[in-house]
Amino acid sequence: MKKLLGLFILIMMVLFLAACSSSSKSEEAKISSDSSSSGEMYSGKADMPNKSEISFDNNAKQGEAAPTDIEVPNQMVIYQADLQLRVKKFEQTLQSIEDHVTKYGGYISESNISKDGVEQVSGSITVRVPQKSFQAFLRDAEGQAAEVLQRRITGTDVTEEYVDLDSKLKSRRVVEERLTTFMQSAEKTEDLLKISADLAKVQEEIETILGRMKFLENQTTLSTVHISLYENKVIVPDLEDGDLNTWDKTKKQFMKSTNILLAGISGLVVFLLGNLPILIILAVAAVSIYFYIKKKSRRNRNE
Repeated sequence: MKKLLGLFILIMMVLFLAACSSSSKSEEAKISSDSSSSGEMYSGKADMPNKSEISFDNNAKQGEAAPTDIEVPNQMVIYQADLQLRVKKFEQTLQSIEDHVTKYGGYISESNISKDGVEQVSGSITVRVPQKSFQAFLRDAEGQAAEVLQRRITGTDVTEEYVDLDSKLKSRRVVEERLTTFMQSAEKTEDLLKISADLAKVQEEIETILGRMKFLENQTTLSTVHISLYENKVIVPDLEDGDLNTWDKTKKQFMKSTNILLAGISGLVVFLLGNLPILIILAVAAVSIYFYIKKKSRRNRNE
């Protein structure tokens, strides 16, 4: 009986000591947990900028490495064409091209005309037409030409770039949302300023990405066509009414001839009368020489 009583007391003491040890460990764990929790909360408030910065980098990298919910669009190609056409009637061809632009729902982005004298007229027009009507518009434009001098078409595939931009946009949206949440829970002015700067940087990147995406969408929706037009004119001078008036021309020519004749006679009379003394002396000298030679010739024959 004594042995049983001693064994019972021993078992109770062991159980009591085990209970005390378990309670002590539980209390210590609780204290440690509370201490860790409060320290983490403090650290979260004090180091809020660092956490936001780390979150920004991690999310950006994760978003770029493994994007989710990205819808791949149809093939996005930017088409551009350059045409050089020789035309018979410049203004009529230009008007026809403008009518076709309106017909296909496009618009004119630039137009200019230049003239080199009166024999050559040239100009260029740049238009934007929907991509679905791109080939049809080119056929219509070339149909207006007497000769196609050059035809160059280029296509740039920007599908990959657009998908990459869409992925970056989604990742930046997530970062923007998290930074907004951090800003709402920030208590210190220093933390608030740091988060605000990071948020502004992310929003600027978002605007840049959106701008580039809209540009690509515009370029792929509307194709650009640059058309140069050349016309060489053959100028035929017009005949004036006066060129065909034969009677008037005859009278004018007769009067000219008469005036020339009268002018000649008048000049001769002026010459003779004006130089009469000299002419008389020359005439007397000539007569004297003539008779002297004649007289001398007779003597020689008599001898």
